[in-house]
Amino acid sequence: MIPEFSRPVRIDTIGEGGRTIMVEADEAERAALAARFGLLALDRLVAEIWLRREGDTISAQGRIEAAVEQSCVASGSPVPAKLDEAFALRLVPERDDAAEEIELDADEVDTVSYSGGAVDLGEMTAETLALSLEPFPRAPDADTVLKAAGVLSEDEAREAEGPFAALKGLKDRLR
Repeated sequence: MIPEFSRPVRIDTIGEGGRTIMVEADEAERAALAARFGLLALDRLVAEIWLRREGDTISAQGRIEAAVEQSCVASGSPVPAKLDEAFALRLVPERDDAAEEIELDADEVDTVSYSGGAVDLGEMTAETLALSLEPFPRAPDADTVLKAAGVLSEDEAREAEGPFAALKGLKDRLR
C-alpha cells in the first residue's frame, strides 16, 4: 500500500551530524488523509523534522502543525481545531523477531521500525497527526444535544445509581 502522503528520505543522506527537513501535504494529499482519518477537512499539515543517524538507528524529533475539522460526537456538527504538537521517535530497522514486546519507560520515545534504505517522513507525519486528534470532539452545543436525547451526564448518572437514588424514588412515589 502506498501512503497518501509519502516523503521518503534515504538513510544514507541523513548523516550523523543531523539534518532538518520540512514536509507539507498538498491539497490532494490532505483530502486523502482526511478521508483516511474520518475528518471533515484537513486544511493544513506541515512538519519540521530534525533527523540524526547513529548507525541504522535514526532519531526523529519535530513538530507538526495542522488545521483540522472533525465531527462532533453528539451532534455531528463541525468542530474546527488547530494542532501544534511536538514529537520524538526512534526509527530502527525492521527485524524478523518483531513480535517481541519492548517495555518503555515514561522518558523513552516511541520506537518505530522501517524497512529498506529509506524512512517515510510523510507517513510519520500522518501517523503523528492521527495520534494528535481529539478522540471525542465536542461542539459547544454537545451537552444540549445529549440532554435532549436523554443522555445523562456523568454526575447525573452517578446520582441516579447512588445509594440514595432508591430512597428518592420511594419518596417521589409516596407523594
